[in-house]
Amino acid sequence: MSTKQCFKQEESLLSLDEVLLAAKGVLLNKEVPETFCFTSVVTDSRQVSAGGLFVPLLGEKQDGHTYIPQALEKGATVVFVVKDKAKETDYVSLFVKRYPTVFFVAVENTLYALQHIACMYVKKFPKLIKIGITGSSGKTTTKEILAHLLSEKYSVIMNQGNLNSETGLPLSVFAIREYHEVGIFEMGMNRRGEISELASVLLPDVGVITNIGTAHIGILGSKDTIAEEKKEIFSNFCEKNVAFIPEQDAYRNFLAQELKGTVIFYGESMVQHVRSLGLKGTAFSYEGIPMVLPLPGKGNFYDCLAGIAVAKSFGLTASEIKTGLSKVTPLFGRSQVIEGAVTIIQDCYNANPDSMDQAVTFFQELEDVSGRKIAILGDMLELGSESLEAHKKIVGQVTHSSVEYVLLVGNCMWEACNGLHIATCGASENGVDIFEKKGPKVFCFADGSQDQIDKATQLLRKILKKGDVVLLKASRSMALERLTTAMQGGKIWAE
Repeated sequence: MSTKQCFKQEESLLSLDEVLLAAKGVLLNKEVPETFCFTSVVTDSRQVSAGGLFVPLLGEKQDGHTYIPQALEKGATVVFVVKDKAKETDYVSLFVKRYPTVFFVAVENTLYALQHIACMYVKKFPKLIKIGITGSSGKTTTKEILAHLLSEKYSVIMNQGNLNSETGLPLSVFAIREYHEVGIFEMGMNRRGEISELASVLLPDVGVITNIGTAHIGILGSKDTIAEEKKEIFSNFCEKNVAFIPEQDAYRNFLAQELKGTVIFYGESMVQHVRSLGLKGTAFSYEGIPMVLPLPGKGNFYDCLAGIAVAKSFGLTASEIKTGLSKVTPLFGRSQVIEGAVTIIQDCYNANPDSMDQAVTFFQELEDVSGRKIAILGDMLELGSESLEAHKKIVGQVTHSSVEYVLLVGNCMWEACNGLHIATCGASENGVDIFEKKGPKVFCFADGSQDQIDKATQLLRKILKKGDVVLLKASRSMALERLTTAMQGGKIWAE
């Protein structure tokens, strides 16, 4: 086409021809605007900035096409439209007259079109070494640790937060620039086929699996199926690619079976003199050099081992690895230790049976704390038919632990208490069920509504003392950090 690009070709993330080819799109404009350029890609109209490509997605509850007017008002220069929608409503006549410089591209499926143009964009950087990370838990932590390590030697780009989904990863890759040497991208899933889709977008040179656990088992049905899906991160591998697989995982042999490329197993055999520092992290020696991971718990330590194994393959020395680890800090809701008169372990960004077990075990074994231990556990979601038994196991575990108080929040936790036949002694003045048994005092809040959170706050006002240590652990939607806000917002502990 003769359409001009930006004033400088490199200013546009892709050319019009590249977009039409990758997205299998058709230009809807009758009169082609003179200049084609977009410098960002979003699926949320609230995030559109001038010069952006807006991709409206079709969901079960919302149709992104509804927000095209808002995207145009904010300065979108390219808009994707599902072909059927373009036929049903004349987008060209509605919008082109008012926005004659905007390109409207009709595609069969806007999600797949987004993925395909993202793949096209990634291919523009053949020198970039791409690392994909997946697993049932620990993806974000592994990515963050590895980014700190590799940044000691390389220019690194990674997806922010946990933008690892069918839309999150494609959107993330548009942050790649020519000067980046290594790209680290986590890949999550909550349905069959998603890892394969993401691998086809990124085409990773290096693939890392953190573990095979029970996250999303309610959707995928079994750990065998989860392992099969996670293994798809290696689906585009050839002899030059490298796979990192946890040596201690029960699925290690399956994950490595018939895999093209080099397989590297990683784990505790790599290090020596491992010692827990409690809330301060884990101390260990690697290649004779003592170092510390400043994140608490075994789960984070295993994620660290994955990062070290990859960093070694990239040529980092033990000294560089030590320096990189010293710069690691916890992300929001992920093993955050918030110190004060009451110490809060805020680990409520996500939860599944494996990570919940690790958190409760770590909390029970935690030493060198001056006060009492109080565990606040919320529902774990997306467990399907496994949910009741998984929650009963955790409730049984924590109510037989060394903690003094247990606050359980959510319908699943409440059902688990009843399923274990823990006798209730009636309701407190706050309307909260109190379950009595030997060991911790157990309080159960029926759901995660604000009303129940307020009742939990009132209870904490009565039982908290200076020096106590509080663990918060639940799936993200439970938003247990509301209790952190309450505890930090005023003096709610006794002297």
